[in-house]
Amino acid sequence: MNVSGLAAVPVALAGVLLSGSAMATEAHELPGAAMSLWWALPFAGLLLSIATGPLLYPHVWEHHYGKIAGGWAALVIVPMAMFFGPDVSSGAVLHTLLLEYMSFIILLFGLFTISGGLLVAGNIQGTPLVNAGLLLIGALLASVVGTTGASMIMIRPVIRANDNRPFNAHVVVFFIFLVSNIGGSLTPLGDPPLFVGFLRGVEFFWTTANLWREAFFVGGLVLAAFLAVDWHFHSREQGQPKVKDPTPHSKVRIRGVANIALLAGVIAAILLSASWKPGVTFTIQGVAVELQNLVRDAIILVLAFVSLAVTRKEYRAANGFSWGPIVEVAKLFAGIFICIVPVIAILRAGLDGAFAPLVALVTGPDGAPNDLAYFWLTGALSSFLDNAPTYLVFFELAGGDPQALMTSFATTLVAISAGAVFMGANTYIGNAPNFMVYAIARESGVRMPGFFGYMLWSGAVLIPTFLIAGFVFFG
Repeated sequence: MNVSGLAAVPVALAGVLLSGSAMATEAHELPGAAMSLWWALPFAGLLLSIATGPLLYPHVWEHHYGKIAGGWAALVIVPMAMFFGPDVSSGAVLHTLLLEYMSFIILLFGLFTISGGLLVAGNIQGTPLVNAGLLLIGALLASVVGTTGASMIMIRPVIRANDNRPFNAHVVVFFIFLVSNIGGSLTPLGDPPLFVGFLRGVEFFWTTANLWREAFFVGGLVLAAFLAVDWHFHSREQGQPKVKDPTPHSKVRIRGVANIALLAGVIAAILLSASWKPGVTFTIQGVAVELQNLVRDAIILVLAFVSLAVTRKEYRAANGFSWGPIVEVAKLFAGIFICIVPVIAILRAGLDGAFAPLVALVTGPDGAPNDLAYFWLTGALSSFLDNAPTYLVFFELAGGDPQALMTSFATTLVAISAGAVFMGANTYIGNAPNFMVYAIARESGVRMPGFFGYMLWSGAVLIPTFLIAGFVFFG
């Protein structure tokens, strides 16, 4: 796969969408109050396709997921052009692609590429305390390099540490809970929903300052549950025949250390875009793109290509690095960002729109937002649908004003953020790294539970944890 092709995806889409000198119109200029729920069908259809495709028709999905996403996107673009005119349709879609999708996918591409060059080599014995330490390191790392990056860096060392234990599937299950999900809740780098919020105007360090209590509370309870479970299995193993270690112990070393500096550069680029406001904009077909965002995205791309140039190929090979996952994410999220355009327009209509029952469900009798309802509804949908668009739906449902959500309604934004990030761990399909970790573990010989077997684990560990957290923080 040619890496430069990733950047061409939104450009190609824009070329199809534009005709003549169509002027861009923002999504909220669509008549959301007059739009029915039928406009949300392509969005729901695409998310259901993503949720069921890898499980129910994996071979078809593997070869045609891009076409499926494109088909759902076309069911948005063509009717919008017919009902509201090509100018409004192309403008709304181009606005979303240029101001949200591009920055979103460039960050994921940068973190994916750079973290894929960091290799943790060597092996240690996976005792309960060692495993807990590895999970804690991975969870903290997730807020720096993203849940996908941390999962790629840490999953193979965790599997190697436990590959001579007869009971080791639970270690990977808790790895998904903590590293692939909960650990990514402290910064916009950690999980895609939080970066979507950053692109919508949520300050970079707002997430850290306002979610750390929930993150440490939930993460601490889950880590304590892991220690209890791992000690139980470890004690059962003592009376069983010893299994020959396929990866003998060796000194742990970090390879590809130049990528650590490159990751720091990504963080610096994002902080730069948040603090440097030169007031310079470039208009592309009527859409105003700010200079600081262009500079940020350019720096991240340069750092990713530097990583490819300076990292030895054998390090990426040892990590099982390939372009497949990021290509899939690029195609699917292009479809998601297009399909969500009419949904956002309807949500902005509030009680005047077709989603009025949903608005009423998360609103108290006095008109104030019901934070507990936001937490559980965002989390429930994030368990089975992708958590980034789910976050965006409830972000808009709560008003969509980042300044208000960071101040007067801060607890509501915390509830939305926590629900989206934490509860992506409830199923294999709740967050992109979940299924990736599952596949790597199975390829490595770990007897992973199936879809519903995994949900038994999440139901026993996570749901009680979330019930307690919901009562403590949002009840």
